Amino acid sequence: MPRILGINIPDNKKIEYALPYLYGIGHSTSILVLRSAGIDLDKRAKDLTADELNKITKILEKGYRVEGDLRKEVSQNIKRLKEIGTWRGNRHARRLPIHGRSKTNSRTLRGNVRKTMGSGRKASGEKT
Repeated sequence: MPRILGINIPDNKKIEYALPYLYGIGHSTSILVLRSAGIDLDKRAKDLTADELNKITKILEKGYRVEGDLRKEVSQNIKRLKEIGTWRGNRHARRLPIHGRSKTNSRTLRGNVRKTMGSGRKASGEKT
């Protein structure tokens, strides 16, 4: 398995679809990276040479924030939201959905799992 930035990417996939296994790299970004490195999009990950892997690694290190750095930045942003006491920070702290309908979207977190319609419903007097 080829390793890019410490992450094993799958052998038998085209490199275009194997690069998004890195945190912070999506499909469109992988196409941009491969075109700037001059690598064929249809090439399989196992067929890459060491030189091509080095090109990809250099481009990712130079121009993109991926893996550990990105995870650290996201966690710092969430920590900052919690410290200043924003709505989103409080929702993160309680492990509830940040956006949207929390009545239906947070059933699992609230412990109100319904296997079938109508079962598991709380009594009408209880707060949902």
